[in-house]
Amino acid sequence: MNALIPAAWAQGAGAQPGGSLAPLLMMVIFIVIFYFLLIRPQQKKAKEHQAMISKLAAGDEVVTSGGILGRIVEVGDSFVTLEIADSVRIKVQKFQVASLVPKGTMKSA
Repeated sequence: MNALIPAAWAQGAGAQPGGSLAPLLMMVIFIVIFYFLLIRPQQKKAKEHQAMISKLAAGDEVVTSGGILGRIVEVGDSFVTLEIADSVRIKVQKFQVASLVPKGTMKSA
């Protein structure tokens, strides 16, 4: 059994003051790092997306999360109607709109 636990470690095992505080401090530091690197930017991005969705209006050209490019014809409470070609209209959920594109993008695509 001495091959697995060196004798120096076994003899020096005493209660060290403040030794139980270090793991707790490391966990707090990791939580703060995760908050500033992952959670906070994600919340900011979600807030910007929500603001963009609330400002959608007829005539805006958008790209959906599925990659469909279209012009908004009608805006409802939870759905928007997109015209993706001449007299071809589809309804998609509002939150599926990924981004606004500059007007005239459909003509150049």
